[in-house]
Amino acid sequence: MEDEVLANAGVDVFEEVFKLIFTKLYDEYLSQKDKRILNYFLHQVTKTAVHEPIAKYGDIPSYLDGQDYDALKKAVNGVFDEGFRVMEFRNTGQADTELKNKIEALFNQAKNQWPGVFPEGSKFELSDSHLSICGSSLQDVKLFNSNLLVVDEAFEYLVNKSAKGEKGQYFTPRHVIDTCVQMLNPKRGEYMIDTASGSCGFPVHTIFKLTGHLFTNEEIPDDDKQHVLKVFGIDFDEKTVRVARTLNLIAGDGETNVLHLNSLDFDRWKDKTEKDKKWINTYGKGFERLEKLRAEKDENQQFNFDILMANPPFAGDIKESRILHQYELGFKFNGKAQSKVGRDILFIERNLDFLKPGGRMAIVLPQGRFNNTSDKHIREFIAQHARILSVVGLHGNTFKPHTGTKTSVLFVQKWDDKLCSKIDDYPIFFSVSEKGGKDNSGDYIYVKNGNGQFKLDKNGHLIVDHDLHSHDGELQDGIAEAFVEWAKREKLSFWVEG
Repeated sequence: MEDEVLANAGVDVFEEVFKLIFTKLYDEYLSQKDKRILNYFLHQVTKTAVHEPIAKYGDIPSYLDGQDYDALKKAVNGVFDEGFRVMEFRNTGQADTELKNKIEALFNQAKNQWPGVFPEGSKFELSDSHLSICGSSLQDVKLFNSNLLVVDEAFEYLVNKSAKGEKGQYFTPRHVIDTCVQMLNPKRGEYMIDTASGSCGFPVHTIFKLTGHLFTNEEIPDDDKQHVLKVFGIDFDEKTVRVARTLNLIAGDGETNVLHLNSLDFDRWKDKTEKDKKWINTYGKGFERLEKLRAEKDENQQFNFDILMANPPFAGDIKESRILHQYELGFKFNGKAQSKVGRDILFIERNLDFLKPGGRMAIVLPQGRFNNTSDKHIREFIAQHARILSVVGLHGNTFKPHTGTKTSVLFVQKWDDKLCSKIDDYPIFFSVSEKGGKDNSGDYIYVKNGNGQFKLDKNGHLIVDHDLHSHDGELQDGIAEAFVEWAKREKLSFWVEG
């Protein structure tokens, strides 16, 4: 679409493609009943012996386990679909102007269903003919996949085109996110936040874990919704916040806790939260839920979250003395203020402030923070405030093609008399990933079956070939499973049975 149309259309590529994806997601959302019918049909034609009950509200059950893509496609092609709702985001032969009017009307409905992503008066800036070509390019692509990988990669491309990469922030691959979630073991009733949330991979996958099901276009039961609303995301990039809000509004049944704020500059939050009416109208309800987790009333520095997972920006130093003076790591050992501090360094301290005593964190950091002699004081600061649980060295291809920076994930638990008593000497779980799931070009490597076809998991998704976790038994046990076994032996509070 970009090469053929958008580059010559004189429009904001991100905005126009975002509108298209937003509208098409809504169109697919309206066909949720057909999805249930399709799942039921596939269940009948692909399993003849024991008929397993279909999982709750539309999840594809395990009868697809082991099926390859071609087999699934063949089964879908056999569905008699005359009774299904006709998708509206389609060029069915009408004139370009009629098609644009139809998609524009659908876009307006989507804005009403999922508010706060686009301004009320926003509309497509594409010409009738350009919109027709773009719609035709997108209409046969299914976006509403329950692991969001397709949408995630589309937005990662778009946001990087908008120079997000210059800030050193990249979307975290889903298999890395799943590893962190599996190791930190979020439980119902716990509160989770990502302070540099990007497209909200960590929050969304935490929701998967807490509710027991993947992304779905079905209505969310009240019991699940209360857990969804205990998950938060904050990001300073307005475009990625809108992407994340879209995904979370859908996953959260119309409500979300994704906030457009600068996590590091908490001293100026009140400029938005108390004075900016537009901000309050969009993010006010989510911020009200965040306020309830403050450690002290009317104070935005300390919070009481159980879990934090984040991949903060690496690039660029913070040089504003006003911000640096709010952080212990903004000063040297002799008490003099630093002239600049790496953004990710301040995020370490800021993230610890978000955690209650006994709270646990996973944070992606550049490898140098663990090795450089000049960063010794950072490691000592971490050890002073928390128990270092694990360091997982990620493969060099993990964040390609956007960057080849070597990274590791640090896992810690904040000291607490009850949940994590402070001790001087303790074991740490170290591991290194030798199979990153991507090739040297940054393309995903997928598992194939004995016939050379891409294998699908029980949710109908391609399986990335890596060694971080077992992907529900599709791969060999990986680093996450080894950590869980170790954590139980160590009797870590969040892995103690019962």
